[in-house]
Amino acid sequence: MTSSTTTDAVSAAAEQLLAAARTATPCPPVRTLLPDSTVATGYAVQSLLTRAARDAGRTVTGRKIGLTSPAVQAQLGVDQPDFGVLFDDMACAQGAPVEITRLLQPRIEAEIAFVLGADLDRDDIDERTARAAVAQVVPALEIVDSRVAGWDITIVDTVADNASSGLYVLGDDRHALGDTDLREVAMTLTGAGGEVLSSGTGAACLGDPVTALVWLARTSREYGHPLRAGEVILSGALGPMTPVAPGDTFTAVLSGLGEVRASFTGVGA
Repeated sequence: MTSSTTTDAVSAAAEQLLAAARTATPCPPVRTLLPDSTVATGYAVQSLLTRAARDAGRTVTGRKIGLTSPAVQAQLGVDQPDFGVLFDDMACAQGAPVEITRLLQPRIEAEIAFVLGADLDRDDIDERTARAAVAQVVPALEIVDSRVAGWDITIVDTVADNASSGLYVLGDDRHALGDTDLREVAMTLTGAGGEVLSSGTGAACLGDPVTALVWLARTSREYGHPLRAGEVILSGALGPMTPVAPGDTFTAVLSGLGEVRASFTGVGA
């Protein structure tokens, strides 16, 4: 396939995803449009979506790591992490109900958020340098979404679709990372009636959420977009995703870090 044909295919995939978001109508998998199923091709599509978002006045405020939990990987049939871009309009206040019509096929998962106090833009990024760059750790809920109908995704589909990003909520509790062992954080996600919907530990996130941060910092730098001070980084799920419906309320408790809540209103897409 020629370079121009590949460029046309990547552009067509990006336009299909943009149209799905614009019309609130999930689309077929974009893998059928693309020349291969590599993550690099997926990120080429994602890059066009990021450019379109910036052109529309949206501001990049961080990154999300996806597919870090073996449970979520099993749910989606993939075997490696990915990342997406967070924009200013994706952050939802904890006390305000989320309008579900902003989403197409939402699911929710509990995570740890890192707020960076320094850039991560160097050749020798490791656990030590990543920890030193973290200003705060915060309990978080990520509301993932897919523009692809029925969540019929492979790794190239989800990477192209901005790592199936939707919205997110940060809790009010903020902590210094210090030498905290995030592998030992226990997470429980409950519904309005107190029923347990998901559970897990920090160890479910690539073995350690800090390991996920190191992976993201290195990978983002390789793609020419290093992590910057002030950005919010979502670590990836500590347990399985849970479907979201209008009227749902969720509370995630992360041991040693606090809790975060989200509720949903509306009639759905």
